[in-house]
Amino acid sequence: MLLVSADPELAAAAMDLANIGSAVRAANVAAAAPTTGLLAAAADEVSAAIASLFGEHALVYQAVSAQAAAFHEQFAQAVNGAASSYAAAEAANASPLQAALNLINAPTEALVGRPLIGNGADAPAGSGLNGGAAGILIGNGGNGGSGVAATGGPGGNGGAAGLLWGHGGSGGAGANNSAAGGAGGAGGNGAAGGLFGGGGGNGGTGGNGFGIGGGNGGSGGAAGAAGFFGGAGGNGGDGGSGTGAGGAGRPGANGGLWYGNAGNGGDGGIGGTVATSGAAGAGGNAQLFGNGGRGGMAVGGNVLGGAAGHAGLLVGNGGTGGSGQAGANGGFLYGNGGDGGQSIGQALAPGNGGHAWLIGNGGAGGAAFVQQAGGAGGNGGIVAGNGGIGGHGGVGLQGGVVNGGNGGNGGNAMGLFGHGGAGGTGGPGAGGFGGNNNGGTGGAGGTGGLVYGDGGRGGDAGVPLNGGTGIGGNGGNAVGLLGNGGAGGAGMNGGSGGNGGNAGLFGSGGNGGDTGGAGTVTAGTGGRGGNAQLGGNGGNASNGTGQAGGSGGLLFGNGGSGGSGGAGEAGGGGGAAGLFGAGGTGGLGGPGEPGGNGGHGGALWGNGGAGGNGGDAATAPGAVGGAGGNAGLWGNGGSGGRGGNAGFNGVGAAGGAAGTGGLLHGDGGAGGNGGNGGARGGAGATGGDAGMYGNGGSGGSGGIASGGTGPGGAAGAGGNGGYLRGDGGNGGNGGSAQAGGAGGNAGMFGSGGAGGNGGTPVFGTGAQGGDGGAGGRLYGNGGSGGNGSNGVASGSGGNGGNGGAAVGLIGNAGNGGTGGSGGNLTGNGGTGGNGGNVVGQIGNGGNGGNGGAAPGTGNVGIGGSGGTGGRLYGNRGTHGLIG
Repeated sequence: MLLVSADPELAAAAMDLANIGSAVRAANVAAAAPTTGLLAAAADEVSAAIASLFGEHALVYQAVSAQAAAFHEQFAQAVNGAASSYAAAEAANASPLQAALNLINAPTEALVGRPLIGNGADAPAGSGLNGGAAGILIGNGGNGGSGVAATGGPGGNGGAAGLLWGHGGSGGAGANNSAAGGAGGAGGNGAAGGLFGGGGGNGGTGGNGFGIGGGNGGSGGAAGAAGFFGGAGGNGGDGGSGTGAGGAGRPGANGGLWYGNAGNGGDGGIGGTVATSGAAGAGGNAQLFGNGGRGGMAVGGNVLGGAAGHAGLLVGNGGTGGSGQAGANGGFLYGNGGDGGQSIGQALAPGNGGHAWLIGNGGAGGAAFVQQAGGAGGNGGIVAGNGGIGGHGGVGLQGGVVNGGNGGNGGNAMGLFGHGGAGGTGGPGAGGFGGNNNGGTGGAGGTGGLVYGDGGRGGDAGVPLNGGTGIGGNGGNAVGLLGNGGAGGAGMNGGSGGNGGNAGLFGSGGNGGDTGGAGTVTAGTGGRGGNAQLGGNGGNASNGTGQAGGSGGLLFGNGGSGGSGGAGEAGGGGGAAGLFGAGGTGGLGGPGEPGGNGGHGGALWGNGGAGGNGGDAATAPGAVGGAGGNAGLWGNGGSGGRGGNAGFNGVGAAGGAAGTGGLLHGDGGAGGNGGNGGARGGAGATGGDAGMYGNGGSGGSGGIASGGTGPGGAAGAGGNGGYLRGDGGNGGNGGSAQAGGAGGNAGMFGSGGAGGNGGTPVFGTGAQGGDGGAGGRLYGNGGSGGNGSNGVASGSGGNGGNGGAAVGLIGNAGNGGTGGSGGNLTGNGGTGGNGGNVVGQIGNGGNGGNGGAAPGTGNVGIGGSGGTGGRLYGNRGTHGLIG
């Protein structure tokens, strides 16, 4: 807190200390008798001792309290003396200054009744008198008094400011008038500011005319002009309300020539009807440096408000538009565009945001009240600046036209640097009679800057009513060197989501807007992901849309994920990468619809995207899973998607194909698993092959036939290893009562993949395990055979798969798989798989698999034969044990 004089505070503190001391002394006196004369509770010695102890404590307390009171009195006297000394010093210091000022002011006060320096006095409230004039050269004018109460008296004018420096006085408010047909008083006028620096006074508010018979509201007072060379312009007075016509708002005054903000226009008064509301005043204009004034608001439904004031020619923000008026543009060198004015009536459109010139942000578009589209956002500056936000759409009307208004488009970043403005939200639908009451479409996002800047986000759709829909706005594009595309706006109630904007040369594409879910008939389409250009990630498509993900940048960047499908829609495909980057994941298929394919990896480096799972179906066959994306020169192939599951009598779908590994290096993708079905399981897909270096992908497992009578799905074989180096992929497990998939073969160096296990039957004979893959052509081991599955009831166990051969110069052959156990009634045990043979020169033959057990009355399985060893060196494999 800033203190001009401290002696009042010191005197008050001294008085407070004295009052505290008096209160403490009174409390001590009141407590003395009850505490020092305490009687014993009984006639025994203990009670007498307790009473004596408390009495002694009370006497000691009274002695200490007396000493504290003496100290407190001395301290209070010291503070009081300091206050007196300080007051005397201040009076001595002030007297020469006041004497000098009185000497300067005395001649002019004697001649013209005004001092040279000094502030004018404020007029009393309720007097309607003018404010006092300031000193002739320097000083602030006094404020005018408000009008005489109940008579509609006008407010007094503000007092004049000093000629050189000072603020003009503000006008007083007009008085209200409740007499029949009586008008409210006009607001007083603000006075002008001083020549070299000083703001103009504000115009007074007009009084209200509330009498019966159509009393008019008083007009607002005129704004005082700013100082000629600098200063803020005064605000125009607001018009008063009336049962007849509303009072007019007055324009804001302009800013000073060199600097100063312009004044705001006054709001029009509310009239007895919409048509009789008062006009609003325009905002004042700035000159060289300063902000434009805000245009006044007109309350009438279809009446334009005051125009926005212009910004300073060089620097300053444009004024905000009044009702339905556009925002003014910013200053030439620097300044933001003004916001567009909102609309109030049905037929009045909101204003657009003002534009910036060289540097600055565009103004926001005005919001619509009813039915109309929101105003567009202003554009950013030519050098730098963000686009303005689009205005919100208006609410729909009941009956007739019921749709909500569209959101305004976001402004563009027109210059080198800046982000595009976000699109406005669509207006909500209204409850009407019949028809679909749609929400307004969201506004499109603005574009980003030429060197750097993101595209604006698309506006969300308005909320519909009575079964209508709403469409999201598209995200803005990043058109320059660096920048991300804007995200698409969300749809509503089955309406489509907006598309994501495309990225700049380097940047990520925008994500697609979410769909609004299921509408009354069909689900909406969501937005697709935006594409990247040279560098950056593609945008993700929204779920429930079936749209594709955006492509990655041509040089680097990942592809976007595909959106999951809605009802009747396949999953969207994943976006492809460019030279470097991973492919996007495919989307999940809608009910009974295929999954989306994974995007391909980068041509030079990057993994392929995984395929989306096929959609499940309760009363129809499931849908095939999406294929995994292929890699380019270097990278892993994408996994295939799972086949869709079917219902009790349905057929499960096949798994999606696996993507291949990179031509130079990379593993093949795993084959998709088959879907489960009541009548038949879907087949698993073969694992993807590797290129020159890399492992083959695993085969997909067959689906289960859950109904109990049909076959399961066939298992997929493992993919082959790389031509020069790489292991074969493992075979997939068989579906119900289906053989396991064969293991993939190795390349020049590497081990063969293991065979998959036979599928467990629901009833009957078990399935055979898959054979192991062959080892490398120069070096490598054969893969192990898969195990046979157990039989059920009277069914025999499945045979074990054979071990893979070692075909190279050096390598051990694979072991045979174990035979499955027979059923617990009369089933025989399965035969163990044979051990693989060594075709090359050095290596041990594979061991035979053990035979399966027979827990019932059937025969146990015999073991498999051991494989032959190498021609130059190697042991024959051991024979498998009987079950």
